[in-house]
Amino acid sequence: MSPAVVISTKNNGMCVASLVLGILALVLCWIPIIGLILALLAVILGGAGISAVNKNPALGGKGMGIAGLVMEIISLVPIVLFWAIIGSFLAAA
Repeated sequence: MSPAVVISTKNNGMCVASLVLGILALVLCWIPIIGLILALLAVILGGAGISAVNKNPALGGKGMGIAGLVMEIISLVPIVLFWAIIGSFLAAA
């Protein structure tokens, strides 16, 4: 009986960080400055992580990078709406 071979791919850390920051940005989007910073970091790390996975197919985690980018895009909607409402109130004052 031959031993079982386990093949594991190493996940790209930037993709994992993008996913975590995307989740945090989505949860904390009601805090405008923090949500915006987290969302921008998720975009930067997600793009860099996906690029690194495309260059080195032995790395895994491309799906996590894409998920982080999607969550960041979803979290930007309430952030932009908040700043638009604040801007309209300040313009009216």
